Amino acid sequence: MIIGATTDPSRYAYLAAQMLTSYGHEIVPVGIKTGTVSGAEIRDIRQRPVIEGVDTVTLYIGPQRQPEWYDYILGLKPRRIIFNPGTENETFEKMAEDRGVEALHACTLVLLRSRQY
Repeated sequence: MIIGATTDPSRYAYLAAQMLTSYGHEIVPVGIKTGTVSGAEIRDIRQRPVIEGVDTVTLYIGPQRQPEWYDYILGLKPRRIIFNPGTENETFEKMAEDRGVEALHACTLVLLRSRQY
């Protein structure tokens, strides 16, 4: 799941969607933007879409915008949350870890390229 998904090819969230699909990963793009990225429709986060079986959430929204989505994201029960550069958030990371969710400071693009994703 990509939170902060966009159709803007200059954004890292867009590049992550492209790269995840090229590496064979299914994506669920979620954000406030509308449109399609890597063949998947961006779901409106404001609707808090129910998504089952989320393994990884990769964040592309800054820490100042995250608090509104803490409960939603943790309610998805992901195995891990990747805090991409610029999204690091000590409060949210602790909340995730307290619920048994791995909080990882990493770059999704680097993890994919280095086969660590």
